[in-house]
Amino acid sequence: MTFVQIIDYKTRRADDLNKLLDRYVEMSQGKRTVTHSVMGKDRETEDHYVEMVEFPSYEEAMRNSQLPETDKMFQEMVALCEGMPTFTNLDVVRDESLNTLLVNRMFDEVLIQGKLETIDELFAADYVDHDVMKGQEAARGRRVMHEDAKSWRDAFAFSFKTDAQLAQGDYVTTVWTWTGRHQGEFMGVEPTGKTCTMNGTTTFRCHDGQIAEGWWHFDAMSLMRQLGVLE
Repeated sequence: MTFVQIIDYKTRRADDLNKLLDRYVEMSQGKRTVTHSVMGKDRETEDHYVEMVEFPSYEEAMRNSQLPETDKMFQEMVALCEGMPTFTNLDVVRDESLNTLLVNRMFDEVLIQGKLETIDELFAADYVDHDVMKGQEAARGRRVMHEDAKSWRDAFAFSFKTDAQLAQGDYVTTVWTWTGRHQGEFMGVEPTGKTCTMNGTTTFRCHDGQIAEGWWHFDAMSLMRQLGVLE
């Protein structure tokens, strides 16, 4: 179970504290078990800071706390703070990325289920699309997704398997495996009835609760070989 530790402290020596943390990261490289760290500054109280540190588990957090480098860093941190920092230990019971949920709705509802009307809800009106099969020039507007989704669904009965997914800031990257049965005309190729498999990666940039930009990279040559178009 993912474990998060919240560290609450006050300091008037933020610059020195940042330098200390940079040194700690360098000294403990390859030993730390921290997976994510976020530091926030209180907008209402100038010297008030809160740091959220994420670990794969409570056990990994305890292992990290026992490092000599961690103990040394903490002693120096206390010297830079106004009073003793306080700690809140949390087991994560729910962890959701709203951007990830948005992207997964696109794959499931639009592409797999064929609910094309959902495109206007999920995609920004000025959506920008980058597609490996279309060359370097980007296409713009929701109509791109309407046309592409209809074209692929008319040509194949398909599904996506998510192999990996990473959300960072406004971006969500999905590594997927696509499997489809060729049941309609596709790029001039008449239906073959063949079942094809293709690997690819899609990165979406989200903004204001909608998908604003997308990059599609997939093995189009492999697909055409499976359809018998290429040797």
